[in-house]
Amino acid sequence: MAEEQKQEFWRWAESNWENPDIDWNTAQFITVGIDVGSVSSQSVIMADGQIFAYGNMRTGWDSPDSARNALKFALEATDMPKDRMDYCIGTGYGRVNVPFADRSITEIACHARGANFIYGNTVRTVLDVGGQDIKAIECDEKGKVTNFLMNDKCAAGTGRGMEVFADLLGVPINDVGDRSFEFEGEEPAAVSSTCVVYAKSEATGLLRKGWSKEEVLAAYCKAMAERIYSLIERAGVKPEFGVTGGMAKNRGVMDRLMPMVGLERMKTRWDTQIAGAAGAALFGYKLSKKGKGRKK
Repeated sequence: MAEEQKQEFWRWAESNWENPDIDWNTAQFITVGIDVGSVSSQSVIMADGQIFAYGNMRTGWDSPDSARNALKFALEATDMPKDRMDYCIGTGYGRVNVPFADRSITEIACHARGANFIYGNTVRTVLDVGGQDIKAIECDEKGKVTNFLMNDKCAAGTGRGMEVFADLLGVPINDVGDRSFEFEGEEPAAVSSTCVVYAKSEATGLLRKGWSKEEVLAAYCKAMAERIYSLIERAGVKPEFGVTGGMAKNRGVMDRLMPMVGLERMKTRWDTQIAGAAGAALFGYKLSKKGKGRKK
């Protein structure tokens, strides 16, 4: 009998989408933003500055292939040919390795601009919790960066750290947030270490002492929230406050973070993971209107 494939608890659901209200054939400019991150890659296709389609998937071992796959995934939801694009901008960890990009722009600028789009122009502080780092970004009403602060590149408090814990505890990552509140008694103290390696060891020890998985998840989610808040506290927070990246979907961290921040988190109908790619596509749209698009 073939060996059963090990369940990958860290694996989150990939998604693509097409806007049924937009006809790409009538658009003057089609622009694409590709955000190749350390954990996830997104492609956003815009028609005249509005989201026409997007793809959100896991980053592979190769950045150029991850960029190609993200665009292919977004296009699968449409009938638009790849060569229709007028401008493409790469951003994120692998931005210089997007083979078909006309230009690359930092993820800080793109997340600020993208947050301005997905949350509205009242957002002033953007928290981007990525796969390998955390950024607190201040922006103006046009989504232009006015200040930012980021942590050292470390898995603690990031998407990759949460993936490691989901696998360790055998809890699907999409269930981590809800499961972290499903325990009896008082909220447990945060795990003492912010390093994922040591936190894993500490969590294993707590399980051996009889803690439930839910209590360990609560302790780790609280530790992540505290680590994120330490960055926000240093950067300062101006309302309104929006969160981008996959961690925005984890209520185990977000519901523990927001009372520390003392503000309400803005809501959006968009997938928070596409903010960087959306910002990149918007920069492409701006350049296209200035006549910088590809010659047809």
